[in-house]
Amino acid sequence: MYAVKLLSQMKRAQIVRVGIILSVVILQACAAVDWRAVPEVQYFGTPDQALLQPVSDVDPGLKVMTLNMAHGRGDSFHQLLQSTGTTLDNLDAIALMLTREQPDVVALQEADGPSFWSGNFNHVAYLAERSPHSWAVNGRQVQGAGLAYGTALLSNVELQQPQAVTFDPSLSMIRKGFVVSTVNWPGQPGVQVDVVSVHLDFSSEFTRRQQARELIAEMQGRGRPMIVMGDLNTDWHHEDSTVRLIAGELALAAYSPESEGLETFPFSDKRLDWILLSGDLAFSSYRVVTEVLSDHRGVVAEVVLNPQRFAL
Repeated sequence: MYAVKLLSQMKRAQIVRVGIILSVVILQACAAVDWRAVPEVQYFGTPDQALLQPVSDVDPGLKVMTLNMAHGRGDSFHQLLQSTGTTLDNLDAIALMLTREQPDVVALQEADGPSFWSGNFNHVAYLAERSPHSWAVNGRQVQGAGLAYGTALLSNVELQQPQAVTFDPSLSMIRKGFVVSTVNWPGQPGVQVDVVSVHLDFSSEFTRRQQARELIAEMQGRGRPMIVMGDLNTDWHHEDSTVRLIAGELALAAYSPESEGLETFPFSDKRLDWILLSGDLAFSSYRVVTEVLSDHRGVVAEVVLNPQRFAL
């Protein structure tokens, strides 16, 4: 009898959880947002003087990272069902990792501004204040109805000419998009590179491909070398892979796309999070971060200028 009662309580709890999540989905669909926006570049302190170098014959490279930070929930079920204290602990763990890894530019997805479901404070600013990053750009694909979140960039080199794009909302109730900004290459002020943080739909390859075409159309017109990073919600191992579409159309390279051991989403054991480089750039290292900071794992890469394209 006790077991039956306990099972009934568990089912009711599951129903409540589903109801909460469905309500939030509806709120997201109702939230107002500009499909194309020029977000503010936020400045948080003194830049890293080591990166303000004179022109050099040696390419110092750029260390980049991508992380889906899951609204600060860690790997728990949903951020709405945890305390603000737990959210702060999870963000502190991310800040510690950023301080240890010292990436120059970080692409974030599911990065919250003040949102009722995750403590009503700006998660990106919180990280910037606790990690070695002086600039941030928030590309909020959802803004309104008590929610503010989307893609973001953190950087210790100045972010310039930002653009935030929200994908066609008719494609999915859960709004996705990307933010792009330009940086000067460390030690090579005449070289500018676009860095992108992008998040594609999780439920449909067709939707992802349509969203990818919006990304491609925007990036083809900017005319700079680029680093595209983010949660693409798909792997390389099928013909209709959206990663392959983006790489092919924008002439980008992935690091060892067929290799095993680079999976970033433990739940399905798939590689969903990517860093892609244009031909003007090359990988000097690439790895998946082991810490459990969200349901995704972060990816870190060291990038250099391609010596065949640049006379350094």
